[in-house]
Amino acid sequence: MNELTAGRFRKGRRTKDLIPLLKRGDIALIGHRDLDLVAAEGLALSGVVAVLNTEKFISGRYPNEGPSLLLAKGVKLYDMVPEELWSLADGTDVSISSDNRLRGGSASFQLGAPLTAEAVDLLLTSTRANLTEELDRFIENTLEYAKREKDIVLGPLKIPPLEHSIHDRPVVVVVRGRDYRQDLKIISDYIRERHPLLLAVDGGADALLEQGLKPDIILGDMDSVSNRALQCGAQLIVHGYSDGRAPGLERLYTLGLKADVFCAPGTSEDVAMLLAHAQGADLIVAVGTHSNMVDFLDKGRPGMASTFLTRLRVGDKLVDARGLSKLYQTGPGPGWIAALFGAALLPVLALLYASSDFRHLVSLLIYKLSAAVLGG
Repeated sequence: MNELTAGRFRKGRRTKDLIPLLKRGDIALIGHRDLDLVAAEGLALSGVVAVLNTEKFISGRYPNEGPSLLLAKGVKLYDMVPEELWSLADGTDVSISSDNRLRGGSASFQLGAPLTAEAVDLLLTSTRANLTEELDRFIENTLEYAKREKDIVLGPLKIPPLEHSIHDRPVVVVVRGRDYRQDLKIISDYIRERHPLLLAVDGGADALLEQGLKPDIILGDMDSVSNRALQCGAQLIVHGYSDGRAPGLERLYTLGLKADVFCAPGTSEDVAMLLAHAQGADLIVAVGTHSNMVDFLDKGRPGMASTFLTRLRVGDKLVDARGLSKLYQTGPGPGWIAALFGAALLPVLALLYASSDFRHLVSLLIYKLSAAVLGG
């Protein structure tokens, strides 16, 4: 029987926890309804050849772009696969045959037909028709929670002591969100020349390390950042709940690391911006942050109350990385100077070529060079 796909079977109910464990050629089992773009990017970069999902890749609630990205990378997608697959041992060598049957060891599981790009396009088209209703629910949730969390704007903040001064200094807040790698590359010249404080939110620390940059502060729940990043020497600040609980501390204690706690409502990226603002940052540059309905639905949040309130409080100090790249211009590099020199030289050459004496000289030089080559 023709085996279309084969690899090592890896499973994880939390996609972001599974991604760091994946290797090129693996077949991943997840339980991720409405696969988001950031998770899909992580799966694609890991080099998996197929992703099996016990949930629907696209439920129809909103137009999530994760499945399209994976299909464009040549990854096979199977959704609504049998729950019994969770019983298959992690690390088993498996294969998926042409009749969509997965075999591993003595076990065999029938899968449905893999998703195609055409099927995904149809699903997303129908999903977009429901956006008005979803947007209405999103706005209602945002307004409801904004009333509950208004202290994020009006109330005082108990900020832990910082090891780095932020006052009158630019701060780059890095979140591992949509297009974060591209955003970091866009402002690489700005970071190199202005030396802003680098404040990473959870996995944003790994994003900085990937670019050869070291975070000054790592703030978050500490559930989606690598041990390598946590041990890089940055100040660690755990985002705690308003009631004082900070579950992220346990992991740090296990690693023998010390940390401070910052208790505040909202998302960790909101809290990072509030910290930078409260400490007197003169500019806050956002990389990979969430700013629209699809971004928040990707994160499983039905509203954006805390983010809306945070942006009210931070005000005009906040700028998106891509906006900054348009405002911030670095000095001319060697390539730019060479291009400018070439552009200036063209009219001079044109004038010289218009001279009959110059054309005669060029013809003579070409003749002598040709004679020298042929004579050699």
